Amino acid sequence: MSWVQNFARSSIGAKVVMALSGLVIVGFVIGHMLGNLQIFLGQDALNAYAANLHAMPPLLWGTRIVVGLSIIAHVLSAIRLSLLNQAARPERYARKAYVRATLGSRTMRLSALVLLAFVIYHLLHFTLGVTHPDHKALVDAAGRPDVYSMVILGFQQPIVAISYVVAMLLLGLHLSHGASSMFQSLGLHHPQYNGFIDSVGPVLAGIIVVGNCSMPLAVLLGALTLPGGM
Repeated sequence: MSWVQNFARSSIGAKVVMALSGLVIVGFVIGHMLGNLQIFLGQDALNAYAANLHAMPPLLWGTRIVVGLSIIAHVLSAIRLSLLNQAARPERYARKAYVRATLGSRTMRLSALVLLAFVIYHLLHFTLGVTHPDHKALVDAAGRPDVYSMVILGFQQPIVAISYVVAMLLLGLHLSHGASSMFQSLGLHHPQYNGFIDSVGPVLAGIIVVGNCSMPLAVLLGALTLPGGM
């Protein structure tokens, strides 16, 4: 098993772990967004979706555990790569020159830190109900947790909605570079389809940003309201 340990400790191994964990996270983000977009179908649709998820504990908790472990692996791999890069270049450049460096690639650390803080708040807000326990306690006419009203009430607070939009824009920046570089880390880059691979990140980032930002913006603009038009 020594080769496994050596591979895991190497920069290549760290990049592969980062790419695979990133793939899991991106898949979850897309699935999570598609589920949440059911808010545009109304209260019954979103609450039924949430109730069905909670009716399948193995799937729900299995997903949470896998995604949680992937986030930990992603963060640890990023830290390890940073340390390896510093060790390989103990003296900093006298002047940085960004050659073909995108904004996304130059802000990876900043976006990652802000997104980590956002994920923690998001869990405390919508999943655990710590920040707004009164919202979490709401139930609809069918006796189900009223996720629809909880989301509407949350995004009716401008600071919450705007913070969510800012976080999604940073997620877009992170994905615009990370999603494309993921293929390179997995050895899937090839001159014949490099153009397509390089476009995956920006396109995917754009779809996710638009989809996720549409919800808080729709609430702020009054397009999505509480049952009864409140």
